[in-house]
Amino acid sequence: MSKLGKFFKGGGSSKSRAAASAPEALARLRETEEMLGKKQEYLENRIQRELSLARKHGTQNKRAALQALKRKKRFEKQLSQIDGTLSTIEFQREALENSHTNTEVLRNMGFAAKAMKSIHQNMDLNKIDDLMQEITEQQDIAQEISEAFSQRTGFGDEFDEDELMAELEELEQEELNKKMTNIRLPNVPSSSLPAQPARTPSAASARQPRAASSRRRAEDEDDDFKELAAWAT
Repeated sequence: MSKLGKFFKGGGSSKSRAAASAPEALARLRETEEMLGKKQEYLENRIQRELSLARKHGTQNKRAALQALKRKKRFEKQLSQIDGTLSTIEFQREALENSHTNTEVLRNMGFAAKAMKSIHQNMDLNKIDDLMQEITEQQDIAQEISEAFSQRTGFGDEFDEDELMAELEELEQEELNKKMTNIRLPNVPSSSLPAQPARTPSAASARQPRAASSRRRAEDEDDDFKELAAWAT
């Protein structure tokens, strides 16, 4: 077994080492990524430096040029290994972050479920039904009260429509008689006036409508007024 395997086995079997929390493990992985990133930058600078030395010596000092190229190769190999290690650490960090997120989501959902259970323990479906029924009844009462306030009181509106109509027609007839009296006829011989049939009291009384049909009488007199006004003009 390799030393690295023994190291991980021994570390895993030790009961004295407490399991690291997810935030702590994530912090350590980020620190490792930062350290390896600095190592990458250092190796890239060394590779460029050794490459410059190899170009500088060239054919003048082949040994020194070859040594520089060998160091460049070792640095490139280390850089490649660090790239692979960074990829592994990045994958592990993302997996740990997802696991930590899922754990927090599950924990919060469990907390919410317990809260809902605690709230529902104080609720009784029968009481809820009774409460909704009471609310509905109160709404109906409020609607009835609003309708009662919105209705017209009707004070002083109890009158006979026929009587009011008859009174109005009498007022119109009085106004019509005043207009006919104020008309001034021109001075013309009495012989030129159209012969008017004599109206006996019996005929006049026969033409007068009854109290229920007084509107017809007003219309007849209005026609007489129009005929007289046409003759006068």
